[in-house]
Amino acid sequence: MIVTMRTKVVLIILSLLYIAANTLNADENYQLARLHYTGGGDWYNDPDAIPNLVNFLNDNISTSFSTSQAVVKATQPNLFDYPFIFMTGHGNILFSDQEVHQLRDYLLRGGFLYADDDYGMDEAFRREIRKIFPDRQLIELPASHEIFNCYYSFPKGIPKIHEHDGKRPQAFAVFDDYGRMMVLYTYETNVSDGWSEAHDNPPEVVEQAFEMGANMMYYLMAK
Repeated sequence: MIVTMRTKVVLIILSLLYIAANTLNADENYQLARLHYTGGGDWYNDPDAIPNLVNFLNDNISTSFSTSQAVVKATQPNLFDYPFIFMTGHGNILFSDQEVHQLRDYLLRGGFLYADDDYGMDEAFRREIRKIFPDRQLIELPASHEIFNCYYSFPKGIPKIHEHDGKRPQAFAVFDDYGRMMVLYTYETNVSDGWSEAHDNPPEVVEQAFEMGANMMYYLMAK
C-alpha cells in the first residue's frame, strides 16, 4: 500500500512538471476525492466544488486530473488510492474507531486531507481530528507560510471567501514528524464556497478561491 501511495504522488508531481502537448493525458484517471463521513453533517454539500476546482487546476497549473470526483468512505480500502481527500459541511462529524485508525494510517503513509468548514462543523471537526491525532496539534499557519505564496500570492494569508460570523479567516495544519503537512483545515473563510456555482460570489472572490485551491495543490506537489 505504501508503494501505491508514493507512486501516485510521484505521478501527480510529474503532471505539474511535464508541460508538453500530451500532458493532458498524463494522469487523467487520477481523481480528487470527497470524504463521505457519518454523524449527520452534509458531507455532499456543493457537489460541483471539486470538479470546478479541477478545471481551474488543469487550465492553470498544467495538471490533468479527472473532472469527475471520487467519493470515498474512511473504512474503504481504496481510500489509499487518493492522495488528496476533501471534506466540508455544516454539521456534525463522527468517526468510528475503524475510521480513526484508517484515516490515521492513510495520513501517516502520505495521504492528505483538506477540511473546509462551511459554517457549523468546527466543533465536530476539531473533536474528531483529536481522535485521529491525540498526540499532535492543529497549528495555525502564519501569512508567511509557503502555501500562501508558492504560486499565487496571498500576503495576508488565507483569503476571506464567505463572511459567516465575520471573524478573521484562519488556516490550521497538522504535520508529521518530518514536517510534511498531512491535514489542512480552513475556518471562517470557506474557500470551497468559491469553487461552487451555487453561491453568488463576486468574480474577484471566486478568483481568489480558485487561486488558493491552486496554491494548495501546487504546495503539495512540490513537497
